Amino acid sequence: MHGVDLIGTLAGGLAAALLFGYVTQRLGLSPIVGYLLGGLLVGPHTPGFVADPRLAEQLAEIGIILLMFGVGLQFHVEELLAVRRVAVPGAVAQSVAATLLGAGAASMFGWDWTAGLVFGIALSVASTVVLIRILADNNDLHTAAGHIAVGWLVVEDLFTVIVLVVLPVLFGGASSGSGLAAALAVTALKVSALVAFIFLVGNRALPWLLDRVAATRSRELFTLTVLVLALGIAVGSAAVFGVSMALGAFLAGLVVGRSDYSSRAAAEALPMRDAFAVLFFVSVGMLLNPRFLIESPGLIGATLAVVLVGKPLTAALVVRLMNYPIGVALAVAVALAQIGEFSFILAALGKQLGILGDDAVNSIVAVSIISIVANPPLYRALKPIERWASRRPRLWRLLNGRPDPAFHTSAGDAPPRAPRGTTAHRAIVVGYGPTGRTLTRLLRDNGIDATVIELNMDTARRLREEGIAAVYGDASHRDTLEAAGIGSAGSLILTADLPNSEEAIRQARTINPDIQVLARTAYLRDLKPLRHAGAQRAFSGEGEVALALSQAILERLGATPEQFDRERDRVHAELFD
Repeated sequence: MHGVDLIGTLAGGLAAALLFGYVTQRLGLSPIVGYLLGGLLVGPHTPGFVADPRLAEQLAEIGIILLMFGVGLQFHVEELLAVRRVAVPGAVAQSVAATLLGAGAASMFGWDWTAGLVFGIALSVASTVVLIRILADNNDLHTAAGHIAVGWLVVEDLFTVIVLVVLPVLFGGASSGSGLAAALAVTALKVSALVAFIFLVGNRALPWLLDRVAATRSRELFTLTVLVLALGIAVGSAAVFGVSMALGAFLAGLVVGRSDYSSRAAAEALPMRDAFAVLFFVSVGMLLNPRFLIESPGLIGATLAVVLVGKPLTAALVVRLMNYPIGVALAVAVALAQIGEFSFILAALGKQLGILGDDAVNSIVAVSIISIVANPPLYRALKPIERWASRRPRLWRLLNGRPDPAFHTSAGDAPPRAPRGTTAHRAIVVGYGPTGRTLTRLLRDNGIDATVIELNMDTARRLREEGIAAVYGDASHRDTLEAAGIGSAGSLILTADLPNSEEAIRQARTINPDIQVLARTAYLRDLKPLRHAGAQRAFSGEGEVALALSQAILERLGATPEQFDRERDRVHAELFD
């Protein structure tokens, strides 16, 4: 069925992605696999419904812009600096090794050096989405291996941004050496001008604009503003400075991420990114020709060897050379042994420039699906293997060599996992009204660190000036809770009667199942939903007023302490149970 319009392409693509994404999620796989399979279902290489590939490609462009904006928004220099001693040389070494191995594999099948180089670069970049999911599911995100892997990805992301800028210059028509050098110089000047403009003007103008919009207290306007900034700066970068929209979106994300609005922007605007990113994966899946899997098993095997053998071996070797234990080296290596969204972006650019053919794109998509499927069970197998090896002292000493005992604490390395029990000394307080203010003071007076989540920017800034940790954003969004440190907190206290308190509780308990949640609501009827959402204790304004009035009446009537306790318990049971 051909000639499908925009609505049909949107509906068909998203429906297929939803169906296969749900199935793969239930199977314990990344939903990215499902999105790619959904694209295959609505693509031209399978019977039945066929989405319009040109419309899908245009929607995918929006997905790429928002993906790159999200990378810039969530880019943290601190994460890179914390593990720079191992992440920078490691990412560079692995990228070079994977590029050379990919180019070598491509040459075996008669490709020219240009196609082989771009193909190898595409294989060198791991999926951020998959890696974070793997680490979080195995509670390794805040370990030494988790910090190294995340820092490693930051370097890879920066490398990808550079490649996206340079590729059109290298392969866009400047054939002679002098022409290429001139084109590179002009591009460098344009990029420098764009960076200077965005950081000099954007650092002042964007926070000012976001201040004015946030003051309206309209969520729709704030979300719309962030989307306009991402898309507008991306398009303006291409139109005015002649550079890629992906770079403009990345720089826009960097500026917004450095502002006080980073958490709220991530929480409220990036769901749009996720929707268009799904369409991006669907558009990539539409390119996969199932016949290619049968006709080119050698190319798929060689590509798979680069991703599942060459890349992890290089990563493990670098981490071990830095005197990290074998367990950390293997965890980093296996977590990076996959490819995903950035590989697709590079492959799409290579195809657009006429560098890569259908075989290259099909191979990248097929190997991405295989590596994403294989990654979780491979990672889960590491701990049993490590336990088995640790019971053999000679083998264990051989594998570990002489690890530097200071590797956890030396300058430039990731901190070790926090000791058990420390989470009890951190609390997150949602809302800084009279109740939140009093509670925060009591917590701090008793030696408990408190982080406040507040939707009023002026209040959040004032708290930071007073030395109190504060996050601006909506507590019902996962990004806001993570920015407040929910994963290492002992308590979440909702002092404000939020319209989305239940979602905030569910998100908190998903991230940190052991957290204690205390919640407040105005009405008795809302207590049960809060408890169902996961609050251990819930308090109602109506109920507390009734108890206070009952106490006042009993005191007036001269009730004994025993009578007072009995009546108070009865009133409490009637109201709250």
